Amino acid sequence: MKCLGNGLSRRSFLYAGYVGGLGLSLADMLRVESQAEQKFYESKDGTAKSVIYIFLPGGMAHQESFDPKPYAPVEYRGPMNSIATNVEGVRFNELWKQTATVADKIAVCRSMTHGEAAHERGTHNMFTGYRPSPALAFPSMGSVISHEYGPRNNLPPYVCVPNQPNEFAGTGYLSSSYAGFSLGADPAAGDFKVRDLNLPGGVDENRFTTRQEMLNVVNDHFRNTQKSDSLDAVDTFYERAYAMINSQQAREAFDLNKEDDKIRDEYGRNQAGSRLLLCRRMVEAGVRFVTTTYGGWDMHDNIQNGIRGQVPPFDQAYATLIRDLDRRGLLDSTMVVIASEFGRTPKINGTSGRDHWPKVFSVVMAGGGIKKGIVYGSSNATASEPEENALTVEDWATTIYHCIGINADKELMAPGDRPIEIVDGGKVRKELLA
Repeated sequence: MKCLGNGLSRRSFLYAGYVGGLGLSLADMLRVESQAEQKFYESKDGTAKSVIYIFLPGGMAHQESFDPKPYAPVEYRGPMNSIATNVEGVRFNELWKQTATVADKIAVCRSMTHGEAAHERGTHNMFTGYRPSPALAFPSMGSVISHEYGPRNNLPPYVCVPNQPNEFAGTGYLSSSYAGFSLGADPAAGDFKVRDLNLPGGVDENRFTTRQEMLNVVNDHFRNTQKSDSLDAVDTFYERAYAMINSQQAREAFDLNKEDDKIRDEYGRNQAGSRLLLCRRMVEAGVRFVTTTYGGWDMHDNIQNGIRGQVPPFDQAYATLIRDLDRRGLLDSTMVVIASEFGRTPKINGTSGRDHWPKVFSVVMAGGGIKKGIVYGSSNATASEPEENALTVEDWATTIYHCIGINADKELMAPGDRPIEIVDGGKVRKELLA
């Protein structure tokens, strides 16, 4: 079929004229097509309906978390002990006491590896599935999922708690309309409110509706006279914002006060607990991809004190999240990922810390079609490199996409009509799948 210059086929052009005669504009037609496409994507096979991506910035030490080496020399083992989990033969660092009790519900990957020892480049890897390139800005996993699926239940498909964590969590070469919705405030704050979610003072429902109608007229004018990504993105954001403000269910999803005090205490009334509880509320309400961060893990000095300060609140919140999703029947349809940009050096350094080490580190996956109670891959005796089943960033990202029903070999269009695979060369690690 011959296509016109803007990508519409002759049949589509005639169809546009036909629906125009019925009172539907071209924009209306495209919205109908978008809804049809949405139904198609909803029918795709995927074990995960949502993903919670917990990023621990700075480079979490695998030795002081999920890959302790209790029998290694002390300069490799470090100053801390390990504990048994509820999975036979699997040990975690001594402070991960609560997570040890849910080890039978998670998969620990001890063989993650890449070659980027700088924070920014390692972070880029872990948010996009690509090594950084000066020629192209790659989209984050959240933006790709937003692009492929769109919103559900009047909620943004991609939410950042509390804000976009870094520049690599953005849309890259995709339209800015696929950016994550940032809350603008930390849910741990006592006066926490999501920005722009409520009507401003002096604006009632009638006035709100009038303003929306006026905005639609202005949007239609600009849509008919100009064409740019920024205008499309603004239009999309306004439509989603109006939908959220109009939907009581959507507004309440962000309200932690709707939670029982017992649940809030179980998660912990702190930054880790509040963020992970809100993540659970997001996926329960229909958000497809939620990302949050916790703490600072760049522990070049005195790693023992650093770990003792960071781990206990997060350990409590994470283990509670896994248990809470499980008892609500949501764990099998919600993938929960813990990752960091890299691990830490095998040897303790001269200031009792560990430095950057991307050759091997640990990530944790749970739910959404991931096998439970396993350790995937291993590092060698000194935790310096993978020993079995090295897990590349490309394979890891491809496996996540597979679980949510996206073929990572699919090509998206970058500027200049360049087809770019969602992930280049990755394979689904079937050993990780339930």
